[in-house]
Amino acid sequence: MNKAEFTRRRKRLMQMMGESAVAILPAAPMRLRNRDVEYQYRPDSDFYYLTGFPEPEAVAVLIPGRKHAEYILFCREYNPETATWTGHMAGQEGAVRDYGADDSFPIDDIDDILPGMLENKQRVYYTMGTHPDFDQRLIGWVNRLRKQSRAGIHTPGEFVSLDHLLHDMRLIKSTQEIRAMKKAAKISAKAHIEAMQFCKPGTKEYQVEATILHSFMQQGARSSAYSSIVGGGANGCVLHYTQNTDTLKDGDLLLIDAGAEYDYYAADITRTFPVNGKYNKAQRAIYDIVLEAQQAAFERVKPGNHWNEPHEAAVETIADGLVKLGLIKGTTKKAIKDEKYRKFYMHRTGHWLGMDVHDVGDYKIDDEWRVFEPGMTLTVEPGIYISSEHKGVAKKWANIGIRIEDDVLVTKDGCDVITSDVPTDPLEIENIMA
Repeated sequence: MNKAEFTRRRKRLMQMMGESAVAILPAAPMRLRNRDVEYQYRPDSDFYYLTGFPEPEAVAVLIPGRKHAEYILFCREYNPETATWTGHMAGQEGAVRDYGADDSFPIDDIDDILPGMLENKQRVYYTMGTHPDFDQRLIGWVNRLRKQSRAGIHTPGEFVSLDHLLHDMRLIKSTQEIRAMKKAAKISAKAHIEAMQFCKPGTKEYQVEATILHSFMQQGARSSAYSSIVGGGANGCVLHYTQNTDTLKDGDLLLIDAGAEYDYYAADITRTFPVNGKYNKAQRAIYDIVLEAQQAAFERVKPGNHWNEPHEAAVETIADGLVKLGLIKGTTKKAIKDEKYRKFYMHRTGHWLGMDVHDVGDYKIDDEWRVFEPGMTLTVEPGIYISSEHKGVAKKWANIGIRIEDDVLVTKDGCDVITSDVPTDPLEIENIMA
């Protein structure tokens, strides 16, 4: 993203805030992995969405209409010794020059400077609960101002969660965001194809995972968007399996749920294929149902339709397929009404996608399902999971766990499947593996 994109976002947010308001966004803190070893730092998405600033120990403040500076960034003061140990630091000059701040102050001075920015403001836009330690500091600043009321200083009378405005902005993607998401999708698709080609009986799940991560980085994605799921056999029936330590067996399926993060935007792809390169009859029967359910869901993703319609289409297809195979007794209508399908399909058909793999944005507005609009991005991911622990199920179905997931952009006419570079057709998959 270029500086103009972040500037546009801040201006739009400040227009919605109105005058006599201030917004405060602290960056996420560094997290320890063990002892004095820190996790690789990534700013939380809300903070980065408005600032493009990649460093920890920072706080962004937006004050619409302030003559001297509307966008103030508190960040670490440049220190040559610290930079020698940990790398580049923007400092105050860099915050203004490189990241578009109107003004910048050292983070160590925030207790002296920021409370004055709250004086005589009516509203503070801030999301409580995300950073509890900072919550307490903000409360302390407000209480300090209240003690000065006899001097004519007014404290803000209204605290508004910043989520309501910011997450609606993030839900509709800009041209630059869509470009980044398509790049993440392309990188992820190639990695999935390489995993199919690498896979064979006797391989460890984590070795397949390593192939995926290597492909991500070779193509320019620094990291995954989330912990990869590489589950063979029974592990494919565990929805969030991430141990990835078992050995892949001849005759089993392998479910891979993995996506790259590119320029802070996520891809999210799942494919399920046979470890030995050939679906057996039972596996293919379940796979065909899931693939048909995904296609039915795609057809319902278009402007004017609401969020739940793709899920309803997928549920109907899956329930009907399971009834026809005898895995559910009775009629399709009754299977849907009584939710009998949930024994084998227990999750939703998708989620919003963006900077976070489970991205922000309300699914309902005033208790009504949200209507699709161009620029929204989401996943479509139906699945069927038949664990060996399911009672009354024939042995041939045991440990068949299948999910097919793609990333979708809502367009003015329908939708664009941006992860279509990696095939879902079973014959194409078998050809790739051969």
